[in-house]
Amino acid sequence: MPYLFTSESVSEGHPDKVADQISDALIDNFLAFDPQSKVACETLVTTGQVVLAGEVKSTAYLDVQTIARDVIKKIGYTKSEYMFEANSCGVISAIHEQSPDINQGVVRKNKEEQGAGDQGMMFGYATNETENYMPLALDLAHTLLIELAALRRENKQIKYLRPDAKSQVTLEYDDNNKPVRIDAIVISTQHDDFDTEEKMLSKIEKDIKTILIPRIVKKYPAYKHFFNDAIRYHINPTGKFVIGGPHGDTGLTGRKIIVDTYGGKGAHGGGAFSGKDPSKVDRSAAYATRHIAKNLVAAGVADEALVQVSYAIGVAKPMGIYVNTFGTANVELTDGEISTIVEEVFDMRPYFIEERLKLRTPIYSETAAYGHMGRQNEVITKVFKSPDGKEKKVKVELFTWEKLDYVTKVKKAFKLK
Repeated sequence: MPYLFTSESVSEGHPDKVADQISDALIDNFLAFDPQSKVACETLVTTGQVVLAGEVKSTAYLDVQTIARDVIKKIGYTKSEYMFEANSCGVISAIHEQSPDINQGVVRKNKEEQGAGDQGMMFGYATNETENYMPLALDLAHTLLIELAALRRENKQIKYLRPDAKSQVTLEYDDNNKPVRIDAIVISTQHDDFDTEEKMLSKIEKDIKTILIPRIVKKYPAYKHFFNDAIRYHINPTGKFVIGGPHGDTGLTGRKIIVDTYGGKGAHGGGAFSGKDPSKVDRSAAYATRHIAKNLVAAGVADEALVQVSYAIGVAKPMGIYVNTFGTANVELTDGEISTIVEEVFDMRPYFIEERLKLRTPIYSETAAYGHMGRQNEVITKVFKSPDGKEKKVKVELFTWEKLDYVTKVKKAFKLK
């Protein structure tokens, strides 16, 4: 029987995402100047205030205030009427040194035996319903806000947009678990004040339908057939949305973990990503399991795959690896047998994850908005400034866990052509 499934996304200006982006900017700066940095940094943002807290073990010294302000400026909080503005907000740092009790469980004389930074379980997921092996509802929800942010920055076709926004997409699936149409789209976007609420609602709804949606249909032709006149739209359904961002709602690092991953598809182990260096398996192993799931599906082992890995703090070898293909396997093997082969192909000890995916490089700011998964793998050069004004250029490879570099190995291991 057909069913509906919904996923949501939030913009880079959403308060929780502001916090994530500041935390990950700190991670990048620490790793740029000291690749062996151990960092767990949380950020709180509210009206006119940023609070940084966490634990660090690093040889690098950073101007955390400037880093935070640069992130806020880049997002677009640059006007005093937002009640949260890059140059004027207070930035309080309560960052201190990492506990030696934790550090002794991670660091080993033999790097290969590096222990997991914490206990827990992590999940990776992939499906062949989109070209990037992501759930379609989440991919569409991200796309809506990416293009809305682009329109805000261009400031030509739509001139009243402010940084905070949310989206939600409801899809209808058929009896074969394939998406067939968009049932509903919800968009709530922060905006400048209008003369009347009626004028505001009319203008925003019209612009979303006649500017944003056609832009997406043109720019992403693979999604064109999902859009039609029967879609139910809810545009700023509560009405006025002038007060937003950290002034409208306090933001905290790590509160959008489902937006960050698969939009409610598959599963989630519960650990957030942003603000954590790769010794924290909450982050690194979640990337590694996505890498496994994507390569399994791309290789044709299954149409859909969920991969779980679990760890004990201070122990290198995982407690276990689990694979669920939801009955979509294209090989004559049980999910348990598939799991055994996966464990032989992918070394899931923390050190090898870091090496395989190049995680001790400053690649994390780009992950902190619009999802950590399903993104474009590319090589770029980033520039970092030390407190004394010196610049450091670092060439990095982004989203390495999205590479299909293990497809050949997977096909060989599963005897697929």
